[in-house]
Amino acid sequence: MIQSLKKILGLGPKVDYAQLVKEGAIILDVRSKGEYASGHIKGSINISVDQLGNHLDKLKDKNKTIITCCASGMRSASAKSMLSSKGYTKVYNGGGWMSLRGKL
Repeated sequence: MIQSLKKILGLGPKVDYAQLVKEGAIILDVRSKGEYASGHIKGSINISVDQLGNHLDKLKDKNKTIITCCASGMRSASAKSMLSSKGYTKVYNGGGWMSLRGKL
């Protein structure tokens, strides 16, 4: 149970986000448009978590690495779970965007 929770929240083994981005990972910021406009990771894609299900066409390749992020990590965890349930195979919860930016 605890391992599953850690995995959902992205608290498992350390992930080299910078390496994933070098290898072509997509950074998916799931905050609102307003939050995104106030600051974001350069090159990231913005689809709010509540609209994600309606915009999966923007994430066509289900085998492409996707790193989700938001303000704190809660919405990005939800987005990671949603994408995984839709068949996306390499999804990571990057947590808060400011923290993630520091890891890149």
